Amino acid sequence: MIRPGDTPHRRYNPLTGEWVLVSAHRTERPWQGLEEGPERLKPLEHDPNCYLCPGGKRAIGDINPLYDDTFVFTNDYPALLTESMSSPNQPGNEFFRWQDTQGTSRVICYSPRHDLTLPQLPLEQVKQVVLTWRDQEKALSEKYKYVQIFENKGAQMGASNPHPHGQIWAGNFIPTLIEKEDLHQRQYFAQKGETLLLAYMKQETALAERVVVQNEGWVALVPFWAVWPFETIIIPKIAVRHMSELSDDLAHDLADLLKKLLTKYDHLFNVSFPYSMGWHSAPNTGSNTDHWTLHAHIYPPLLRSASVRKFMVGYELMAEAQRDLTAENAAARLAELPETYSI
Repeated sequence: MIRPGDTPHRRYNPLTGEWVLVSAHRTERPWQGLEEGPERLKPLEHDPNCYLCPGGKRAIGDINPLYDDTFVFTNDYPALLTESMSSPNQPGNEFFRWQDTQGTSRVICYSPRHDLTLPQLPLEQVKQVVLTWRDQEKALSEKYKYVQIFENKGAQMGASNPHPHGQIWAGNFIPTLIEKEDLHQRQYFAQKGETLLLAYMKQETALAERVVVQNEGWVALVPFWAVWPFETIIIPKIAVRHMSELSDDLAHDLADLLKKLLTKYDHLFNVSFPYSMGWHSAPNTGSNTDHWTLHAHIYPPLLRSASVRKFMVGYELMAEAQRDLTAENAAARLAELPETYSI
């Protein structure tokens, strides 16, 4: 198999049909840009002023219950509203097309502890987060076409509150990125008779050069087409289309893999590693979704250290994605890190 070297080259993303320019030689260039200080202050175990902590008063005045597990509530300032505010389906002309939307936005507090992120939680509590994802997706899928589970961790990724939490947005439409992934997975399945991501996962685990961590049910790897410096994708080892389809065993294996993977991230630069993580499930359109595989993308911004991050600007905004560190080098660095938390 021919493998690209350290000279500039492009890599193809079969999930989206997009390309990424890889320029590995640029890692040697001097850096005189912005260096942001990492978030090193140890937070309180319980912050009485936090609107996500048990008993905390939220912005709209509601008081959180004294929860002792995961806690889910409707976002006080949701991006989607359950009731339509205008007439549906207003096409306009070819330049001014628009659609009305309905949906809901929910917040998931992972734990009552204000100071513990996912990799720091006991395994059973991480599993409870996974089970909450499963139950929430199942309930919301009965009403909405698409359910997006995600987490923004750290101020560098826009998290407005340090209490460890994630979000769920569900809407009556299929988002743009999901449409792209649906199209390319459907085309691959029609041509090959197998799902794109399971076929890809099998080749990656056989090569083992981009695998970061795996167990019986799941594998986390730096995808060949990664854009972000230490980007990973999480793929099940068996056919799963929706989070709601997870068995208890698969949920346990996912919790185990998440805890180990996110622990490696924190050990990379000895800091609570910022990222955006999102789960992509098959949309709920009523059509056949045998071509789909449930998976997660993790996009961390840090590049060289805890204080130097990747910026998506210039060429990336105007032409196509570009990265300096190769996927293989990123995977090797992550794979060698500890799986047990010791920071």
